[in-house]
Amino acid sequence: MRFFRFLLVTFAALNLLLMPAAAQAARQFVDAAGRTVEIPDRIERVLAAGPPASVLLYVLAPEKMVGWVRSPSAAEKEFLAEPFRDLPETGRLTGRGNTANIEMVLSMKPDIIIDVGSIDPTYASLADRVQEQTGIPYVLIDGAFPRTPETLREVADVLGVKARGEELASYAGRTMEWQKETVADIAGDERPRVYYGRGPDGLETGSAGSINMEVLDVVGAANVAALAGSGGLSNVSIEQVLGWNPDVILTLSPDFQKSVMSDPTWANLKAVKEGRVYRAPTLPFGWFDSPPGVNRLIAVTWLTAILYPEKAEFDLRERTREFYRLFYQVELTDGQLDRLLADSAVR
Repeated sequence: MRFFRFLLVTFAALNLLLMPAAAQAARQFVDAAGRTVEIPDRIERVLAAGPPASVLLYVLAPEKMVGWVRSPSAAEKEFLAEPFRDLPETGRLTGRGNTANIEMVLSMKPDIIIDVGSIDPTYASLADRVQEQTGIPYVLIDGAFPRTPETLREVADVLGVKARGEELASYAGRTMEWQKETVADIAGDERPRVYYGRGPDGLETGSAGSINMEVLDVVGAANVAALAGSGGLSNVSIEQVLGWNPDVILTLSPDFQKSVMSDPTWANLKAVKEGRVYRAPTLPFGWFDSPPGVNRLIAVTWLTAILYPEKAEFDLRERTREFYRLFYQVELTDGQLDRLLADSAVR
C-alpha cells in the first residue's frame, strides 16, 4: 500500500512537471490561515474538504464540484438541482469521522481543494500535509457566519465566478442588515434566551463561541448554554437546562421536539409552558447548523419569525422560495414548502 501511494504521488508530481506552461499558469492566494498558496488561474475541478465547503461550492459553482463529501439522501436530493445532486461521494478530509485519503484525492484530479470553517493550526497543518503529499493547492477559508458575504465573494473570486458570488453575497448582506434593523428597537434584556438541543434527548448543545451557535448571535438572541463556558459542542444535564429556564428551545431532532412537550421532566420550563419549542428544517441542509455553512443564511429569516413574532411582517413561505431558488437553484412547490415548514411551528 505504501508503494502504491508512492507511485500515485510520484505520478501526480510528474504530471505537474509535464503540463504545458499555459495550463500551469497560477497566482498567489493568501488564505485565512495566512498560508500563501499557488492556485491555478483557471479552475474547473474542485474538491471540498468538509461539509461546509461542499455546500459553498454547490451554491456558487456546482458545475465545478468533483463530488459530495457525503452523498445526499433521497429526501435531500429532492431539494437539489439536477444533475449535481447525483455527483459521487468523495468522503471528508476534515473533522470527526474523516473518510477520505490521499489516494481518493489524487483519483479525483481536482485543480484545488477548499476547506471552509475553522482556521486553527490543526486545519492549517492538515492542509499543508495534503498539499505536500499531492501537489494540489489546498486553501482554508474562514467560514464564520457573520462574514458570509465576504466568504461568498472570496471563494467566487478564487473559482472565477465573480458575478454569481456578488449576487449571493449581496443577498446575504441585505438579509443580515434587514434583520438587524428589524429588531434594533428591542432592548437587550427583552431579547429571547434560547436553548439549542441536539440529538434525540436534546442534551447536546453548543457552548459560548461554538461555530454551531453563530446564528443566534447574528439575530440578537442569547445562548443560555453560554453560562456553561466556552468551546464547541458538549453534553449538558437536564438540571442545567432547568436552571437556565430558556424562553425558546430549538432543535433539529423530531424525536426530541415531540418528547420535550410531553415529558414531565421538561414541563416547568418557560419555553415548554408557552409552546415555544421549534424544530429547524433540515432539507437539503440544516437551517440552523448541520453543517455550519452558508446554508444557515435562511435561518436569519426563520429565526426572526419565531423569536420576534411581533416583528414578523413578512411571508416566510415566499422568503423561503426566494432563498431556495437563488442558492439551491430549485423551484419549491407548495407541497415541498408544507413539508419543510411543517414542524417549524411557524404558521
